[in-house]
Amino acid sequence: MRVFVTGATGFVGSAVVEELIQVGHQVLALARGDDAAARVAFAGAEAHRGDLSAPATLAAAAQACDGVIHTAFIHDFSNMAASAKIDLAAIEAIGAALADSGKSFVVTSAIGVLAPGRAVAEHDAAVPDSVGAYRVPSEQAALALAGRGVRASVVRLPPSVHSDGDHGFVPALIGIAREKGVSAYIGDGMNRWPAVHRRDAARLYRLALEDGVAGTAYHGVGEEGVATRQIAEVIGRRLNLPVVGLSGEQAAGHFGWLGRFFGTDWLASSEATRQGLGWQPAHPGLLEDLDRAAYFSD
Repeated sequence: MRVFVTGATGFVGSAVVEELIQVGHQVLALARGDDAAARVAFAGAEAHRGDLSAPATLAAAAQACDGVIHTAFIHDFSNMAASAKIDLAAIEAIGAALADSGKSFVVTSAIGVLAPGRAVAEHDAAVPDSVGAYRVPSEQAALALAGRGVRASVVRLPPSVHSDGDHGFVPALIGIAREKGVSAYIGDGMNRWPAVHRRDAARLYRLALEDGVAGTAYHGVGEEGVATRQIAEVIGRRLNLPVVGLSGEQAAGHFGWLGRFFGTDWLASSEATRQGLGWQPAHPGLLEDLDRAAYFSD
């Protein structure tokens, strides 16, 4: 199968490219410039010059391939509304290019689109007042493509996708701990974050591409919920810093924008995903992976 991958040089997307090539798929990878083109070529993929903000360049690549995996997203937390608008336009353009083709289209979403504070599953619908509300229109648009002759599905990723090269929430927590001189959690620290290893997530994308059911949400959840206090404790021990609990008011000043995410209780199941696609995470969990020098090297 020839597969168009957006975000092919990103943390998750690069692992998806490697996974696809390892099992014999051909990859056409979105590349904005010369550096990105060289990186995807080194990985064994063919570069397609284009830009997430130029939907026509995405549509042309989608039409030339047998399936699409969309992992690209502009993570600009200072203007997530703009990032979400670009993402939605990209999904709509690719979806229009694939209409009535029966081709597979796997779109990235997030566990954060679901209501927190309770166990969530794949059949739960995204809600507009969720922490990840900015991704809700994109998820809804992707799933709606099932009614337009596209085998469209979404992969909801947890707040922590971890492994070497991680530049997401956990490294941000490490940076804050270094800056503030303490490793903190919020309240009693018993709120939970689901997590998945980058390599396990990449395999899930491939399985969804190959065997995913149109209109289905899949959960890339290797661990249903890791207590945030445990995350803070590993960071504190590794940095030789005290571990402290903060009130909600204190957390706002300590964590900044990250506080809203780190204080949320997410518990997410991937049982239906495992049963439907035969996906079984095989790589280390978050705490084991975090408790390595690689996460703390300057």
